[in-house]
Amino acid sequence: MTPHSAPHGRGVALFDLDGTLVDTTYPHTLAWWLALRQHGHTVPMARIHRAVGMGSDRLLDAVLGPDRDHDRDEDVSAAHGTLYATWFDRLTPFDGAAELLRATAARGWRIVLASSASEDEVAAVRARLDADDVIETATSASDVAAFKPAPDLVEAALEAVGAAPGDAVLVGDTVWDVRAAARAGVPCIGLLTGGTTRRELEDAGAVLVHDDPLSLLRHLDAGPLARPPA
Repeated sequence: MTPHSAPHGRGVALFDLDGTLVDTTYPHTLAWWLALRQHGHTVPMARIHRAVGMGSDRLLDAVLGPDRDHDRDEDVSAAHGTLYATWFDRLTPFDGAAELLRATAARGWRIVLASSASEDEVAAVRARLDADDVIETATSASDVAAFKPAPDLVEAALEAVGAAPGDAVLVGDTVWDVRAAARAGVPCIGLLTGGTTRRELEDAGAVLVHDDPLSLLRHLDAGPLARPPA
């Protein structure tokens, strides 16, 4: 047993990855903005930012409208992936992110990364996080058919470790995380690291909101992650 670990019970701490543990929201926003421009769409970055955290199909619905020509969606998404990949070596974990995972694991929680990014993106961001010693598994876009705010991703993360909704807590940074968790029957702690406001996260149903991973770490024993279900 490592100094950071403890005997694990049935409790599962689900962590969104992008914008929650690693500072990726604005690189994603810029990559989508450039990808859309490459395909003839000029969209305000603010509108794109509001949709980051959804799957690509839902994001394009939000920024271009559901009645658009869908024939180029795959091309736009591929362009986003190529542009975003140029940021891989510069992505930075938030202060306290890896320590938060280790402290949560030390309290007996199983750690799962609940991400809807592509497998390549998850691998790159996970490498920057550098906390694989406590991460049990991670999801990616290939694990679900419907993306946040649908509950599929949360349900897939639970299924991956054989856990029930009542045994889990999700930590995320967008209203889409909070709504997906609620639809799966899982409480969600919100972080302000993705640029969503405290009021928006609370209105979406977050049970607790902290500024960032370091703040959550410092108050870990005063919230839902203090101890896993017995």
